[in-house]
Amino acid sequence: MSGVIAIPLATPATTPKKRSKPKKTGPTVSDRILKVVSASSDRSGVSLAALKKSLAASGYDVVKNNARLKLAVRRLVAKGYLLQPKGTGASGSFKINKNKAVAKKKRPTKNKVKKVGAKKVRRASPKKAVGAKKSPKKTKRKSPKKAKRPAAAKKPKSPRKTKRRVAKSTRAKTAPKKK
Repeated sequence: MSGVIAIPLATPATTPKKRSKPKKTGPTVSDRILKVVSASSDRSGVSLAALKKSLAASGYDVVKNNARLKLAVRRLVAKGYLLQPKGTGASGSFKINKNKAVAKKKRPTKNKVKKVGAKKVRRASPKKAVGAKKSPKKTKRKSPKKAKRPAAAKKPKSPRKTKRRVAKSTRAKTAPKKK
């Protein structure tokens, strides 16, 4: 038996590829909140606790997503989709804003691809016509700059008054003798 041991060659280390998490489908938190608040018939609005209960009943994990829920409520109030008759921030009660449209802005439509036999025909979105010329960009008019006023003459500062320091005596005060 020979003293030679076969050592396998080292293979270069490969980094594992990052797996992308699949995006969850379904309504967003703000959509769920708007749905719950609009379904409520309470005149004074829905409190945050009642909102959390109804979201939990619909299958939303309120404990895990508590911060996301509060943030969504604050954003809806700031954007004007919800009114807040009582409280501030994420606390208080919330009502749907009837003046603001409940339906959110529609997402821009993408160009649709229609298969015709073996060829792909690309159709333009309904907003843009194919071959339409772009309108020339409008330039903003610059307002004439206002003339700067001359700086007012500065008053010379008076020298600072120095406070007199009172030197403490090093002698200890003697208390008057009692008779």
